[in-house]
Amino acid sequence: MTTSPDITRERIAGTERSIRPHIRRTPVVESDAAEFGLAATPLVFKLEQLQHAGAFKTRGAFANLLQRAVPEAGVVAASGGNHGVAVAYAAMKLGIPAKIFLPSISSPAKIARIRGYGADLVVGGERYADALAASEAWVATSGALPVHAFDQVETMLGQGTLALELEQQAPDLDSLLVGVGGGGLIGGIAAWHEGRVSVVGVEPEAAPTLTRALAAGRPVDAEAGGIAADSLAPRRVGELVFPIAQRHVARVVLVADDAIRRAQAALWETLRIVAEPGGAAAFAALLSGRYVPRAGERVGIVVSGGNTVAVDFSR
Repeated sequence: MTTSPDITRERIAGTERSIRPHIRRTPVVESDAAEFGLAATPLVFKLEQLQHAGAFKTRGAFANLLQRAVPEAGVVAASGGNHGVAVAYAAMKLGIPAKIFLPSISSPAKIARIRGYGADLVVGGERYADALAASEAWVATSGALPVHAFDQVETMLGQGTLALELEQQAPDLDSLLVGVGGGGLIGGIAAWHEGRVSVVGVEPEAAPTLTRALAAGRPVDAEAGGIAADSLAPRRVGELVFPIAQRHVARVVLVADDAIRRAQAALWETLRIVAEPGGAAAFAALLSGRYVPRAGERVGIVVSGGNTVAVDFSR
C-alpha cells in the first residue's frame, strides 16, 4: 500500500540518491530514558540539527533545486526561518539566485545565516503566512521558482530521506517522535514507514495545526504562536501532508512552551545537545509525559533545529 502516487518509498529512495552528495548523514545518539529521570526505555536521538544549514530542511531544499527546472530568475522561499536558511544554503552551493521572505518573528540567528549565504532577504509581516503572501507576489512578478516549506512534493520527498537514513542507522525502532509545523517532515517520514513504525506527531499547544486538521477532517486554520513560532507555527497543515497523516500517523500530542524549554535544558544538561525550541519539541512530549512509551519500547526522537544563539538553560 502506498500513501500517494507522488510521495512513495520508491521516490523517496530516488531522491535520497540525488541529494546524497549534498547532505550530511547525521549521527544518532543512543541513550535511556532513565538518564532523564523517566522509566527506563531505550531512546535513539536523530541529531538532524547537525545537518548543513542546521536542520532537516536542507534535504527538501536540495530535492527541489535538483529535481525541478530552475528558471534564470532563480528560486524564492517563504519561511519562519529554517527553510529559508536551507534554501539559501542550497542555492549558494548550486550557484542559483535566491530570494527569501521571513516574518519579523524569525530569530536573529536565522536571519544572519541567510544573509551569510548570500540570498536576497526580505523581513516583514508578523507570521509565516505574511511571508508566504509576499513570496507569492514576488513569484508573480519575477517568474522565480517557488520552493514551498512543506506543501510541495519534492520538499516532502526530501524530508522523507531522514526516515530512510534513520532506518539504516536504527532499524529496530518501535516508535518515532516528530515535531510538526506545516507537516512536511512528518508527512515524508510517515510515507516512508507506511505504518511499520508508530509515527507520533508533537505540536506546541500554541500551534496545533495537525491536531485541528485531524479533528476537522481537513486542513483548517489554527493558532500560530508560542515559543517555537519561528519553526512550528504555520497557519495550517499542508494539503499534501494531511492524507498521509490521516493514514499513517499514529497520534498527535500537544506540549506546552514550558515543557519545550525543559526539553531544551535536559538535552543540554544530559547529552550536551543544543537545540532551538522547535528542535526540542519532540523530546518534550516524552519528558513531560504527554507521550508515555510501553515497557521496553525503543523510541526514536528527531532533534532538528540548531539555528539558535547561546542560551543559559539554568535560568
